[in-house]
Amino acid sequence: MDIFEWEIESEKHWDSRAAFWHSRSRGMWETGSRKDIVPFIKQFVPAGSLVCDLGCGDGTGSEKLSEAGYDVTGIDVSEEMLERARQNPRNVHCTFNKGNLSDCESPNNHFDAVMAINSIEWTNQPYESLKEIARILKPNGYVCIGILGPTAGPRTNSFRRLYGEEVICNTIMPWELERLALENGLRKAGEFGVFKKAADELPHGSLPAELQQALSFMWVFMFQVLK
Repeated sequence: MDIFEWEIESEKHWDSRAAFWHSRSRGMWETGSRKDIVPFIKQFVPAGSLVCDLGCGDGTGSEKLSEAGYDVTGIDVSEEMLERARQNPRNVHCTFNKGNLSDCESPNNHFDAVMAINSIEWTNQPYESLKEIARILKPNGYVCIGILGPTAGPRTNSFRRLYGEEVICNTIMPWELERLALENGLRKAGEFGVFKKAADELPHGSLPAELQQALSFMWVFMFQVLK
């Protein structure tokens, strides 16, 4: 019986999805679900800061960070994704390295901020990824984490776990991530939700945060690492 190795399977998955992802990523960052993330980061992290795009994919998010005045290092498990990031002429000032969220091979206390969008739920152990983020951040550094909400279609990637199959998509919920972060030395500094059109038409702003999270397509947190 073959042994399921998360990192190897994750790299194979994202290598095979690189072309499809690349065809959609610019739309997500410029007009879609991710368009408000870099402006959100700018509220907390000054221009000129050293920022790690952890789980950078094809580097479109890294591009947007660089355009906002940040010194950017992108890290991803997929060599196919990284190659697309390096080929983007707008990423000439960015650095891209291969690594995973539990072992990105960056120095201790190195980055002013980390951006991890829809990547921590694609790890075997989100707790280990949070520890790695805290390790590479400078004292009082910020981490912006975007995580799929309960209404996000990509959550179907984890469905086969119900049959006892190994899957690479972890179904951590926004409120679970928040609790995990707060129990492990992070302070919540800000947050916002991204909603599908039908949910966006509801008066969700008047609902408690946990109910807003339950309606969300994606929830974006800003945590500060206290150390």
